[in-house]
Amino acid sequence: MNQRSKVDGQPAYVLHSYPFRETSLIVEVFTRDFGRMALLARGARRPRAAIRGLLMGFQPLEIGWAGKGEVLTLMKAEWQGGQPLLAGEALFCGYYLNELLINLLPREDAHEHLFGCYAAMLQQLAADPSGKVREADLRSFEKALLQELGYGLTLTYDADGQAIAADDFYTYRMEQGPVRLEHDEADIQVVRGKTLLDLADEDFSDPRSRIEAKALMRTLLAYYLAGKELETRRIFKDLQEL
Repeated sequence: MNQRSKVDGQPAYVLHSYPFRETSLIVEVFTRDFGRMALLARGARRPRAAIRGLLMGFQPLEIGWAGKGEVLTLMKAEWQGGQPLLAGEALFCGYYLNELLINLLPREDAHEHLFGCYAAMLQQLAADPSGKVREADLRSFEKALLQELGYGLTLTYDADGQAIAADDFYTYRMEQGPVRLEHDEADIQVVRGKTLLDLADEDFSDPRSRIEAKALMRTLLAYYLAGKELETRRIFKDLQEL
């Protein structure tokens, strides 16, 4: 968007915001048709600014903007409703999703399917105070994110083109996919064939598949994050130690 542009009525979510000068905010948003964008919300930090209370994370908005360059000017934001507030563990999971999007999505690259997945994930988080299905939901979203970025996982065939066998052991090599092992080896990350198939089907009823799938997705995301540790993971690790 190097040329002057004007957009109105765009569905969006706020991913992050930070102060700009004395009274304004830079707002990172995830939009349906334009992907991740940075917008300048002029005067949003003023106590009586009408827009101030609208720029909340995890709430569906309809926004408009105008301008040119990398940071455009937010012209309007309207709350669309229908999304309960997140709290507790669900809120923490929401921040995790936002960190993934901020760190992995390039700016101004539309991902309409992923936008829908994100909206559905927020609904799931709000509707599930027990947290029982969050592991499955998080793995599904991580898979969708990698797929949208062009890093789709190979889960039903190994690197040699052979069908994954549930009883066999594999290691997952970047840019290759699963490589069959002769036995469960201690010095590399090992995943069962059943776990790969369960991850492909998004079936996390098996506790071992749940644990191995989480470890595998963490390894894959760390690779594409170029080793950068997410703040939400660091905080969660600190809380576990306490």
